[in-house]
Amino acid sequence: MSESVPSKGLDPQGYLEREGSLGRVPHAFRPVVAAARDQVLGLFGARLHSAYLYGSVPRGTARVGRSDLDLLVALYEEPSDADREGVRAFEEALDKLFPQIDGVGTLLYGRDRLLSDIETYDLGWFVACLCTPLLGEDLAEYLPRYRPDTRLARETNGDLALLLPRWRERIAGAEDGDAARRPMVRFMSRHLVRTGFTLVMPRWNGWTSDLAEMAEAFGAYYPQRAEQMSAAAVRGYEPTGDAAVLRSYVEDLGPWLADEYARVHGVKAPRPER
Repeated sequence: MSESVPSKGLDPQGYLEREGSLGRVPHAFRPVVAAARDQVLGLFGARLHSAYLYGSVPRGTARVGRSDLDLLVALYEEPSDADREGVRAFEEALDKLFPQIDGVGTLLYGRDRLLSDIETYDLGWFVACLCTPLLGEDLAEYLPRYRPDTRLARETNGDLALLLPRWRERIAGAEDGDAARRPMVRFMSRHLVRTGFTLVMPRWNGWTSDLAEMAEAFGAYYPQRAEQMSAAAVRGYEPTGDAAVLRSYVEDLGPWLADEYARVHGVKAPRPER
């Protein structure tokens, strides 16, 4: 008999199930979601193809005053710089209006980019499996079903080696103080844990978005790095502003993980610049 844990997040045929739903949105966050829906529609009107929630809010695990609201917006055409400015203003206004959220993050893409061949196992998978439809036509109808295989692992997180130089620049250019470094610790911690998880995802044979579960799955295959990854998972939820943590990410854990990822799964196909 197979164990239940490795099949988590899979349907009976072994495909990844879509996580999250509007029905799981916690009561405290429903006014936020309603306002976001109306404002996105007002901002883009007929240019809007579809909009989605992702993250802790549609998974039902959001914490009042601690969690952010994550959105993905698809337009019929590629977004302009003016569109991105409009989104930034929308994010700031929504964050100020609702104290139950700690920030708003919006991914903005054109429909054709999301459905392009090169994005099928990256942004396409993200929409089909990790995004909850909020407005418009669901792009998942045009995308394949996905298994937790090495192709998915490579195309989602196989670019860590390219990201590390940018991370080093961000760290070097950051202002001193915990407040300036804490968002970077949170972001990089989460990225490293998710990359560590997708490294072992085909062997673990399933999906989870819980950082602690991701770190635990990774640690089962790389016990020598388990403690580091577990600590990163904690910081992904409760970040510190410790500069030493950031240095350890770009000088130790990150380079090791990038090399191991390339060895096991290969390197992600290059993406065109925006």
